[in-house]
Amino acid sequence: MKIVILDAYTVNPGDLSWEALEKLADVDIYERTSPDDVISRCKGAEMVLTNKVVLNAEILCMLPRLQYIGVLATGYNVVDLEQATRQNIVVTNIPAYSTDSVAQMVFCHLLNIVGRVDYYANENRNGRWSESEDFCYLDHNLFELRGKKMGIIGLGNTGMATAKIALAFGLKVFAYTSKDEDDLPDGIHKDELDDIFEECDIISLHCPLTEDTKHIINKKTLQQMKSNAIVINTGRGPLVNDAELAEALNDEEIAAYGADVLTVEPAQKSNPLLNAKNCYLTPHIAWATIEARERLINTCVANVSAFLDGEPINVVND
Repeated sequence: MKIVILDAYTVNPGDLSWEALEKLADVDIYERTSPDDVISRCKGAEMVLTNKVVLNAEILCMLPRLQYIGVLATGYNVVDLEQATRQNIVVTNIPAYSTDSVAQMVFCHLLNIVGRVDYYANENRNGRWSESEDFCYLDHNLFELRGKKMGIIGLGNTGMATAKIALAFGLKVFAYTSKDEDDLPDGIHKDELDDIFEECDIISLHCPLTEDTKHIINKKTLQQMKSNAIVINTGRGPLVNDAELAEALNDEEIAAYGADVLTVEPAQKSNPLLNAKNCYLTPHIAWATIEARERLINTCVANVSAFLDGEPINVVND
């Protein structure tokens, strides 16, 4: 069996090893693959691993030897599942490997916003503290989290992990979820979406991207929010309307936005959020702690091994 990894760099930029996978089959590793090179690189392989490289129906039709696609992520929208199924190609993913890392990033953004860590660190690099007449200086209000209301939209694995951290900080947690109120852990209260927008100080997005949730943060919902509201998005970029959110930030209709995702990635220079007031963006790295990437590779190896043994696991096109 031959395995081709189409975009190995983001998962493993060199600090981890593919050795366990190489013990299972011959492996060709490409750091990045352009759309024009996908077919030529996959042509002789029975197994292909991809993170973000698209394998659409047209490409799959050109790969009659292909038996297995391993998506190196939880989301598998980069693969045409219907065509894969027609060709009897098994498709697997890597579920829940980065739950704790993504929940942690929620609070990296939130604590930066309420504590102004980035701002003060940069001021001190420029000599501000050294020139201060007092032992400290304060030109931005700082806020405690305890007692504030946090609304969590979507209470899957990451939403639940975020809620548990929020409770430890003393936040009052409200969730928009399909789960029954009686099934929620103590301290997490089920709430309506409008109530979350109108009453919560912090709103964290963890829902899947669907037709119903696309642009769930928009001009109308932003106008419902408090002027001190903070929105955190570690879910999907298109959950927010970039232009309408940037306008609300610049007009100080809400306090701040922290996000690890954008509608188009890598970021387009024209995206208004890049220069919006009180907007803090990280480059889609919440998932990428070394521990999460180790789990990803370990699960990838387990998926490949199970397929080779004839008992595939984590299959998404049953």
